[in-house]
Amino acid sequence: MEQLGISLSSFIAQLVNFGILLVLLYLVAYKPVLKMMDGRTARIKESLEQAEVMKKQAEAAEVEFKKQIADASKQGQAVIERASRTADEIRQRTQAEAKVEAEALVERARADIRRERDEIIDELRKEFADLTILAAGKVIGKTLDKTAHRDLIGQVLEESAGLRKN
Repeated sequence: MEQLGISLSSFIAQLVNFGILLVLLYLVAYKPVLKMMDGRTARIKESLEQAEVMKKQAEAAEVEFKKQIADASKQGQAVIERASRTADEIRQRTQAEAKVEAEALVERARADIRRERDEIIDELRKEFADLTILAAGKVIGKTLDKTAHRDLIGQVLEESAGLRKN
């Protein structure tokens, strides 16, 4: 070895120095780095587990959310159906009330027409009686008892109206 330029004593000293350096590095640097790496691995593993738990919670929340949306949709449909039924009932009730009111209006109008017709007929009878009395008075040249003859003419008209109805 001396022929290669390597001294045995310095080689052994370098081996001892290397061994000491290796032990010092093991004690000072390797254990803390290894401990730090183990801690980091544990934190990553814990984070992955938490992420998995969060993922499962998110999936459960999504399922719950979809269930709530489905329930809300069903409730919304029920409300719409109930509102539709209520609207139909109100529409039918309003139509029935309008029909009753229209029939009442028609009946009232008919009664008004009958009343006005009867008033007009009475007026015509009176005028007819007056004209008849006036004409008869001129024909016979005397003044007639207006009230008695009007009653008589009215009675004749009533009888003729009764005959026409039969």
